[in-house]
Amino acid sequence: MAGVKQQVIQLIQALPDDVTVDDVMAELYFKLQVDAGLRELDEGKGIPHEEVEKRMSKWLNQ
Repeated sequence: MAGVKQQVIQLIQALPDDVTVDDVMAELYFKLQVDAGLRELDEGKGIPHEEVEKRMSKWLNQ
């Protein structure tokens, strides 16, 4: 796996040429959050699908 610096470079290179600093920061934050979520799932800290359905049903049935 590429190092963090290389991952950031690749992320920036994949963005359009007219990207703003805010766009770059938003992409980095999004990646950070996704990576954290995937790490939690790998550690078994996820919520089972059935529990999500149960919690969401309270909002969806209103």
